[in-house]
Amino acid sequence: MTSSPTPGLVRFNTSDNSAARAALHEVCASSAWGSKLLAQRPYATTDALLAASDAAIAELTADDLAEAVAGHPPIGRPKPGDPTSRREQSGVRESLREELLELNLAYQERFGHVFLICATGRTGDQMLAALKERLRNDQDTEREIVRTELGKINRIRLTRLVEEGAAA
Repeated sequence: MTSSPTPGLVRFNTSDNSAARAALHEVCASSAWGSKLLAQRPYATTDALLAASDAAIAELTADDLAEAVAGHPPIGRPKPGDPTSRREQSGVRESLREELLELNLAYQERFGHVFLICATGRTGDQMLAALKERLRNDQDTEREIVRTELGKINRIRLTRLVEEGAAA
């Protein structure tokens, strides 16, 4: 992506630990993931940061993954006042929200957490179809899909953090 640090990446690299930790928590609620990324600062490029994120996602335990997922609102119900949540779920038509919420409750009952999908660029119909399909998965298969989706979400959010210059 980037061959030299962007101003946002420089700001992230040089911010104090508590500010950087807070910025990372906005990206992903897993404290283990955030700690791993903090420990590797400074990053020479956005690609290096994204690679570190991917590696940290791959190492998350089931409990770490549950902590990360707990930071996400249900599909169809963005967090009130949260522009990131609203932007990521913008593909959901109002007419689909009720069915998504109903199926998300069934998913939560089956898997113990909200349905996690990288909503950016997907329509509500695509997310609904994925939710119906994933309800048939076993726990282990679904955990790995969640890990993959979380990695996609984190990449988008980290890129926005350092490329768009969001303050750390």
